[in-house]
Amino acid sequence: MSHPLHEKIADLIEKALKDFPDLKIIKDPACCSEKQNKQHIPLFRSDKKTRETRYCCVDLLILQGDKVRIIVEIEESNIKPTQVLGKFLTAALSNYYIHEKDGDPKEMADSVAFIQVLDSSKLKYGSVKLEQFRNLEKSIQQIIPLKDSRINCYKLFTGNSFDDMIDFIKTEVTS
Repeated sequence: MSHPLHEKIADLIEKALKDFPDLKIIKDPACCSEKQNKQHIPLFRSDKKTRETRYCCVDLLILQGDKVRIIVEIEESNIKPTQVLGKFLTAALSNYYIHEKDGDPKEMADSVAFIQVLDSSKLKYGSVKLEQFRNLEKSIQQIIPLKDSRINCYKLFTGNSFDDMIDFIKTEVTS
């Protein structure tokens, strides 16, 4: 199955961060067409890798040093509030990324940014969805940080140009 927005976002991020040697970008299979350098990205509540502690898988993860610094979720089809909020909350309740490819469990950094990219290309002219997206972003920003969560920054992006997203990521990893 083809995921053009996933691939586009992953390529943009990878190109933008190529000169940051302390960063590692981990991509879900939907985010890349090549066979290597892709894997599922499970997040867990504890540092124990079990079905009981696995809360979600995300689309793209940026490690800085040995810690989770940025989580990226991309929605190409299901852009309903329940889906958007569910993806955020399951990640916000997680504390570790664990995958045998990367060795020991990787803890969330003290400050983690969660970025959500929603495909707005199929919206009809005059749709209220864009305003709904802005309201969701504001609502999430008003409730973070959640108790026991290290996600303290939330940004939602839509449209065709993602320059603002790249600028935001660069600012986050250099602060």
